[in-house]
Amino acid sequence: MDNSLVHFSTILMAFFAIMNPIANTPLFVALTNDVDSGMKKKIAIRSIALAFVIITVFAFAGRTIFDVFGITLPAFRIAGGALIALVGYHMLQGEQSSVHHPSEDDKAKSNESALDIAITPLALPVLAGPGTIATAMNFAADSTMPEIIRVVGALAVICALTLISFLMGGRITNFLGQNAIKVITRLMGLILAVIGVQMLVVGINSAIKIT
Repeated sequence: MDNSLVHFSTILMAFFAIMNPIANTPLFVALTNDVDSGMKKKIAIRSIALAFVIITVFAFAGRTIFDVFGITLPAFRIAGGALIALVGYHMLQGEQSSVHHPSEDDKAKSNESALDIAITPLALPVLAGPGTIATAMNFAADSTMPEIIRVVGALAVICALTLISFLMGGRITNFLGQNAIKVITRLMGLILAVIGVQMLVVGINSAIKIT
């Protein structure tokens, strides 16, 4: 088998494992449960596009960016872990905000706020989290331009699969019903909180080893 194909397949599997479109779809459904189908589509597209851009930038210039701002990967893991754990906690409590229940007078503003879900937590840190960024940086570090292009190409394939999975989330909602979605929301909140805490633990342990 051609080495380039083996390299591409390895990167593809790594991105699939770390981004996990199948596992992230219930989270997307839970976060966008109370917005209309048009807004769900906008959130899905924006989150995937933003994640792709972020990871691509780090694939090309990740180490340089970290060095310029004095950022370490453990610090990124700690910050991302705290953020994702907080989002998970709110989901677990079943808390709602004006984002999920906009009034007619504030609809435009609330719709814009709903789109913020695409940025946090979907794009960051769920899709373009420390693990995904580290994966892209590791495969792209000290690589030739064709190898970096393969990294970006594999990422594009996984992003496309994730987008398809997100857009099909409405069918999951219709099939399960509102009560099941509420259960999934709290379950995903618990899982998200645990993932966030795990990211915190890994980040703290890595920071201790560095010092």
